[in-house]
Amino acid sequence: MSVFPKISLRPEVENYLKEGFMNKEVVTSSGKEAAERKLETLLNHLSHPPSFTTVRVNTHLASVPQVQSLLLEELQKQFPGLRVPVLQHPDLPEVLLIPVLGPRRNIGKQQCEAIVGAQCGNAVLRGAHVYVPGIVAASKFMKAGDTVSVYSDIKGRCKRGAKEFDGPKVFLGNGISEFSRSELFSGLPELKGTGIRMTEPVYLSPSFDRVLPKYLFLQNLPSAVVAHVLSPQPGERILDLCAAPGGKTTHIAALMHDQGEVIALDKIASKVVKVKQNAVLLGLNSIRAFCFDATKALQVEMLEDTGGKPPFLPESFDRILLDAPCSGLGQRPNMACTWTLKEVTSYQPLQRKLFSAAVQLLKPGGVLVYSTCTITLAENEEQVAWALRTFPCLQLQPQNPQIGGEGMMGAGLSFAQLKQLQRFDPSVVPLQDTDIHSLGDTRREDVIWLANKDCIGFFIAKFVKCKST
Repeated sequence: MSVFPKISLRPEVENYLKEGFMNKEVVTSSGKEAAERKLETLLNHLSHPPSFTTVRVNTHLASVPQVQSLLLEELQKQFPGLRVPVLQHPDLPEVLLIPVLGPRRNIGKQQCEAIVGAQCGNAVLRGAHVYVPGIVAASKFMKAGDTVSVYSDIKGRCKRGAKEFDGPKVFLGNGISEFSRSELFSGLPELKGTGIRMTEPVYLSPSFDRVLPKYLFLQNLPSAVVAHVLSPQPGERILDLCAAPGGKTTHIAALMHDQGEVIALDKIASKVVKVKQNAVLLGLNSIRAFCFDATKALQVEMLEDTGGKPPFLPESFDRILLDAPCSGLGQRPNMACTWTLKEVTSYQPLQRKLFSAAVQLLKPGGVLVYSTCTITLAENEEQVAWALRTFPCLQLQPQNPQIGGEGMMGAGLSFAQLKQLQRFDPSVVPLQDTDIHSLGDTRREDVIWLANKDCIGFFIAKFVKCKST
């Protein structure tokens, strides 16, 4: 049952999505109504967190049973008195599933309030405490040690330092303030660390701040599927075109048993530093990360050998992952998106530039995987249709594992082609009320099925480049 309003979008963006959800080949009044209902349901799901938190075990340094045991101990510390299960995914053996308990509707609201920004609110719904920079406003009488009710300013209308706020806000739960209002907004050097420690969140989800950092990587389920679909093999040379913060990069290296070479590119220097830090933390030596614009990763002229640095010669990689920059409209939870239609539609040309570079960098017989964390037709199925028209050397391939649903109609792809795609659409299942007792009465197969479906919105396509004849 819904406890939050659907994700807030600009009207022109919502209309754009609605048109994309209608089958352009067969447009009927009933089809329009079905598209509207589906989009409404999806937008409602996107404002709520997934039913499970998923973490990937770094099998390069530890076994799954070992980490599973350590994680159970950690959950006992975070949730004393609750026996929260940790399940191993049957198709992704290094992935562990932890149920998100809630929504809890019997939490008493406090007179003392704190308002946080929308992004901070999203993080709280997935288990985070409130860090100081995320606090926008607080009641005038708030002191350190007070129990406060935390609300998310989903429209971004609260003025920083306000003493009260009556605008659109969503209740996230209660917590203990680490600072007084005067300390938070005194204008003195900025405070750091936890500002409010959540004690009664609406959704009970574990915090992974500094929890088993060498052994675990917090990762959405579809993101963990991607590396398996790419199927990297030891000794191969693999390119991750848009790699930060390195979740998929490190997963690829681990699946290769750290044997071979994984080149990771990102054009933002601070993000490349994060990729390198994650590689070191997880003990992976096969990763080489570079700050470089991936649209320029192909050598257009024969230059001197770059010593393995970008740009690269054509046909120099066995496999390529293009987890493309996108509108991100599949991320959960997300209660507000302020992007304009121009911003939402700006990604398709960039994705095509990156895709064109990837095709030329791929060896004949090589594999290219394209993925996004968005729900739009234009960034997903339409890109697949464009790629197949533009590059006759590419063939669409079936995926393993096939956990998501098939692709969405409307881009001119055949039914057989749609079945080779993976679209993760959380709206296919009702919003869940999850507690320990309901989990105990549910078969394990049904729990896994729910975890596979009630996740973020995501898309994956797999291609192979035909060998020259």
